[in-house]
Amino acid sequence: MIKHLHLEKKGLRGLAIAESFSQNSKKSILAGVVMRRDFIIDGFVFGKATLEGNDATDEILQMYQKLDRQDISYLLISGIIISMYNIVDVKKISNSLNLPVIGVTYQDSSGIEEAIKQHFPNSYETKLQAYKKLGPRHKVTLGTSSQIYIRNEGCTVEDASMLLNDLTLQGSIPEPLRVAQLLAKTILLN
Repeated sequence: MIKHLHLEKKGLRGLAIAESFSQNSKKSILAGVVMRRDFIIDGFVFGKATLEGNDATDEILQMYQKLDRQDISYLLISGIIISMYNIVDVKKISNSLNLPVIGVTYQDSSGIEEAIKQHFPNSYETKLQAYKKLGPRHKVTLGTSSQIYIRNEGCTVEDASMLLNDLTLQGSIPEPLRVAQLLAKTILLN
């Protein structure tokens, strides 16, 4: 179901989620930042996802529930395949929360099917199914001239593109995701 993002509202709030982990960790730190479209921060939430696991989608849903807020209008997620092949189901999140979800990645790639097969030689079928279910990515050129790639659910590519342009002050990382990444990295290091 496609929802309108109400891009005309300055106070439009979104939950942006990013992660950080070290190679010897069993879990990654997920940090969520509630930020208004005018860059005012008004909430944080934290979670953990298992490296190489299958719990990222449910953890993101729990993070949203922990906030217990009705004023969040969309979710941004930095990466859809996080925590070493823990695949985020944007469709499930969008349907469960009845909100638009935009997954943002920063590199072009031809896919990770072979990497999944090599990394999970005895159990790759489930991961491949989850990956294929994500569907194609869409290339978006931001007003900063940077290109990003998105998977969107519950909103149009055009609305997602306009929102991401509004939220990106410089480079390729939208400000809410940049703050969430900094927060996740800081918590991981402490």
